[in-house]
Amino acid sequence: MGEQHHVQFPQEVIDEYAALGIDVVAMFSAGHLGTRMGVQIVEASADRVVGRMPVEGNTQPYGLLHGGASAVLAETLGSVGSMLHAGSTKIAVGVDLNCTHHRGVRSGLVTGVATPVHRGRSTATYEIVISDEEGNRVCTARLTCLLRDAKIGA
Repeated sequence: MGEQHHVQFPQEVIDEYAALGIDVVAMFSAGHLGTRMGVQIVEASADRVVGRMPVEGNTQPYGLLHGGASAVLAETLGSVGSMLHAGSTKIAVGVDLNCTHHRGVRSGLVTGVATPVHRGRSTATYEIVISDEEGNRVCTARLTCLLRDAKIGA
């Protein structure tokens, strides 16, 4: 947890944010909560965001992956996709998250893949599929973000 890893971003995204003096890897990270939970984003573009999270440390009393942990992973990945779609002049704010939990997981890593359902000027919606190490679907989530104008210098 907390170790540095390389996230793959499209070059045009790196260039856009570098021109503004913004560290794109830090900007599109899992944040403090995601870091505490071991979330790692391994691939990021507006078309597809992939991240992983350990089950260990993110379980409920029965020893299964906590549904809230799946929600954190889903919202993180969908938010990153929404921010990349919106570009440097906007910020993405989650306004609706829906998660359906399909099966329990007791160990290993889960992987989430976020893909766009809708990418507009004022909202973006992503479907996030979370799977276990055997490829079994653990959770299906949908996140809608409001895309607000960024306040430069605020």
